[in-house]
Amino acid sequence: MELDQLRALAAVVDFETFEAAAGELHLTPSAVSQRIKALERSVGSVLVRRLKPVRPTPAGESLLRSARQLLLLADEALLALRSPENANDGAAQLSAQRPERLRVPVVVNADSIATWLPPALREIALGGRIALELRRDDEHATADFLRSGDAVAAVTADPTPVQGCSVRPLGTMVYRAKASQGFVDRWFPNGPTPEALGVAPVMQYDRKDSHQLALLARVAPDATPPQHFIPDSVQYLESVRAGLGWGMVPDQQDPDGELVLLNPEWSEDLRLYWQAWTLDSPGLAEVTAAVVRAARVLAV
Repeated sequence: MELDQLRALAAVVDFETFEAAAGELHLTPSAVSQRIKALERSVGSVLVRRLKPVRPTPAGESLLRSARQLLLLADEALLALRSPENANDGAAQLSAQRPERLRVPVVVNADSIATWLPPALREIALGGRIALELRRDDEHATADFLRSGDAVAAVTADPTPVQGCSVRPLGTMVYRAKASQGFVDRWFPNGPTPEALGVAPVMQYDRKDSHQLALLARVAPDATPPQHFIPDSVQYLESVRAGLGWGMVPDQQDPDGELVLLNPEWSEDLRLYWQAWTLDSPGLAEVTAAVVRAARVLAV
C-alpha cells in the first residue's frame, strides 16, 4: 500500500465522488480510480461501492481508520520538513511560504459548539498550524466517528474509550427546564402540571434529542405535547425565548437567568468526555490541550 493510494481512498469517501476527490487531489478522475484499483489489488478486496455518493465497503471501512492515522502522521512530518528552519534550498523555501496546515477532523455536539468550545476554536485557529474540520452530531453518537475513522477526536457522552483512543473527562453541562415568561403565563398559569405539559408545545433540537422527552417520561409519562424541531442551538434558544415552546436549556446559554425555571428539580447533568486517537501527533495534542483548557468553565 502506498500513501497516495490511501489518500485517494480517503478522498473519494470524504468527497463522495471520484470527480470531487480528483479536484481535491489535483488529479484526473481516471488517476484517482487507478489508485483505488491498485489499492484494492494489493489488499485483495473491493474497498468502495462505486455509486453516487461513493460509500466504503466493510473492508474499506476497516482500512480507512488506519489509513487516516497514517496520513495524519505523514502530513505532519511533511509540514515539519517544509518549515522555514528545515528549508535547505529555494524550492523548499517557496514551499514553506505557502500557508499549509494540518487537517484535523473533530466531531462535537451542537450545544458545546454554541457555548464553551469557541475559545478553543479561536486558540487553534490563531496557532497557525491546524486546519480544524469541525463536524457536528449528538453527543451520544459522536464516538461512532472515531470507530469509523471519520474523526480523530470527539466530544462525547460515552466514557468508555473507543479501541485505540484515550479518554478524559471534560466536565458537566447542566440542562434545566425553562421557558419565557409569556409562555409560562399562557400555558402554565397553575404551574407545569402533568395535564399542562400534555398540551404545552415543547422544543426539540432534532429526532436524536432526548432531553425533553426524558423529562416528560419522568414527570408526565402520559403527555404527548406538540413538538417543534429547531436543529440549531442558537436558534433553539431564541425560539424558547420567543415563546414557541419550553425546553431543556444549558446553563451556559442562559447565564443571567432571563428565562423562567419551570421547576428547580427538573434538571439533567450531561457529563462530557474527550476521546482522541492515541497517536504521537503534536497537532492532535495541540487540539486536545486547547479543548481541555476551554472546558474548564464546565461544572465539575
